[in-house]
Amino acid sequence: MKYFPFVALLFLFVSCNGDKKAEKIDFKAQNEEEISKYITDNKLVAQRSDSGLYYIIDDTGTGAQPSAASNVTVAYKGYFLDGSVFDESDAQGISFGLQQVINGWTEGIPYFKVGGNGLLLVPAHLGYGSFDKRGIPGGSVLIFEVKLLSVNN
Repeated sequence: MKYFPFVALLFLFVSCNGDKKAEKIDFKAQNEEEISKYITDNKLVAQRSDSGLYYIIDDTGTGAQPSAASNVTVAYKGYFLDGSVFDESDAQGISFGLQQVINGWTEGIPYFKVGGNGLLLVPAHLGYGSFDKRGIPGGSVLIFEVKLLSVNN
């Protein structure tokens, strides 16, 4: 009986700790509102795909057009809705397979041909989801200025 308070306290701690587990939250409706407001506030004209990706093509480009399975080289700048930059390549860009990146890029980069550029407005479900990842808070809308430099295969 002398261990009862300890066991009860331990049970309470474990129970409360279990409540603090990260829950997957669906940010689709919130992100849709945030993106719509961003587009309106910045007087942008964007297209919306069935998945919820918004994209703006400033220049379609004239070269090869990648597929979702292509390896590409892209120069980009990624930032949040408040304009703070979280990642940026140099002018030579980076190369990667479109199956190795967030779904927003897998879907969005093929809208461009080589030499093309524009914006991808990526809701969380096509980005990093509802969990914090590499300094990006869960549920974040991500904006990418992209320029497709080459299709490598």
